Amino acid sequence: MATDFKSIPLIDISALLEKWDDPNLIQDEAVAEVVRQLDEACRKAGFFYVKGHGIPDSLIKEVRDIAHRFFDLPCEEKLKIKLSAETGYRGYQHLGENITKGTPDMHEAIDCYREVKHGMYGALGEALQGANQWPSDPPNFKSLLEEYIYLCTDLSRKIMRGIALALGGSTVEFEGNRAGDPFWVLRIIGYPGVSSENGHDMPKNDIGCGAHTDYGLLTLVNQDDAITALQVRNVSGEWIAAPPIPGTFVCNIGDMLKILTNGLYESTLHRVINNNPQYRVCVAYFYEPNYDAAIEPLDVCVKKTGGSRKFEGAVYGKHLVSKVRTNFVI
Repeated sequence: MATDFKSIPLIDISALLEKWDDPNLIQDEAVAEVVRQLDEACRKAGFFYVKGHGIPDSLIKEVRDIAHRFFDLPCEEKLKIKLSAETGYRGYQHLGENITKGTPDMHEAIDCYREVKHGMYGALGEALQGANQWPSDPPNFKSLLEEYIYLCTDLSRKIMRGIALALGGSTVEFEGNRAGDPFWVLRIIGYPGVSSENGHDMPKNDIGCGAHTDYGLLTLVNQDDAITALQVRNVSGEWIAAPPIPGTFVCNIGDMLKILTNGLYESTLHRVINNNPQYRVCVAYFYEPNYDAAIEPLDVCVKKTGGSRKFEGAVYGKHLVSKVRTNFVI
């Protein structure tokens, strides 16, 4: 459960990644220390930075750079891949088209999901059925982002093995019928900065993205350097800044992990306010359970939290679709 944290911990996960598939993983002292730090971070804040993650810094920056190039295009170009219900909620959203708790968010975005083929999940999959809409300009956008998604998926699976051990479960606790065939979501988001046009200042507290929790298991946030805009709320209601640290991802846990851990780990509220004059890009990768997974508290977590289940089960795909339909104006 979240606490009165004042800062977000930084964890070097290189030892975990080096031995992630070792059957005796937890017996390694360096790995055990990573696991301890993951447990503490998930219990106290639900947020943490990771370094030593193995994804090249050059690729992480290239992903942000190509997003900037897309958002710099004229509106008519961006609207060629406009998001709609007919596109499976995939594609480009203009400023104010994403809604958080009834209020338009001041960001634009490209939304992507793992491909859902016709009939793949029956009626459960119909809303998100289809392939992603990738822009043709910049020309290498699709290939670059697909490489990035592959690496983020691999990294997330390994981090989740460490979290499984932190909970006292087996290394594959979050695989099999829970997340052995993980769904993923990618949001490429652009936040306009504070500027002056025609002598009129824009409001200094425009909400780039309203307070919310994420839906799945684990989020990897790749944010522009030198612009602090992400804020995380502690148990006292204070908003704690999550400034960018070069070479790291900001990670946070989502609603499905909260259910699986019976509330031992919290999906913490967070928001984005860009008061910087510079345009800010954030690329958020969401590692999710199997689309059709029935998520219920793990027995090991029920025992750790008093012996009774605090949450009803949820089907991940149904939870995702309900959120998607609520959050978009199309």
